Amino acid sequence: MMNNGNEISHHTKLYGFIGESAGQSSVSATLNKLFKANNKDAMMIPMNIREDDFYFTAVNMKKSHVNGALISGEYVKNVVEILDDSSDAVKISGMCDIVLRDGQKLIGDVVTPLAMIKFLKNRGVKKVALIGTGDYAKAFCFLAEGFEISYFYNDLERLMKFTIDMKIDNADINRIAEGMDVDFSAYDAIVDFSDLDILSMIKKLSGINLDMKSKKEFSPLKVRAHELGAAYIGFDDMLDELSSVMFEYLKEKKHLEYDKSDMRF
Repeated sequence: MMNNGNEISHHTKLYGFIGESAGQSSVSATLNKLFKANNKDAMMIPMNIREDDFYFTAVNMKKSHVNGALISGEYVKNVVEILDDSSDAVKISGMCDIVLRDGQKLIGDVVTPLAMIKFLKNRGVKKVALIGTGDYAKAFCFLAEGFEISYFYNDLERLMKFTIDMKIDNADINRIAEGMDVDFSAYDAIVDFSDLDILSMIKKLSGINLDMKSKKEFSPLKVRAHELGAAYIGFDDMLDELSSVMFEYLKEKKHLEYDKSDMRF
């Protein structure tokens, strides 16, 4: 079931969750419960799309009845090339995890890092150890405010370029690599966006150890957290925050103007 009502009218705002294994995630059901609780005439539908079919599906959304889509992590780079316009966060990071249809144009933006930021702030996090230099790390840095962030990666040259590109003054840059002993216990949270295969060099984790890996994806942070008996938080543990951020985002974009009491057939 997509939500408790499964009621679709001619005016229902339809959204997709596009991913290779979208149907195995509860994100659509979680957002649909929020739509229903707020009496909104909207629904998200999981769409299992293979990589070979992604471009065709995304381009054809421009002429479909789907009003937008949340994009799973494996496609956040692919979708950028077919956007007609995008936010500054997309332009700076090179990733897009939500698209909205405006007529026959697709407008791209970023919401997942906002959900992570909300999650951390709700738990009083101040000091963050950020691992990685990729697109998600860029989006997180661009959108994050109020954190004291230290930057970690195994390639210091890439890490320095990352902080220069992101215009971070006096960045706290640190190397993390095999054979080292790294202690993160002084940080409130670790946020891992890296492509590192193992994190065995971490001897002490923080109180919150977070990445955005789904249950199906391999997470070296999850492995290390289990080895050290520490708490781990992945994509599936953040669905409430992600749904809340998406709901507010759609409201802000005036996509949820009509509620069920206004339904017209």
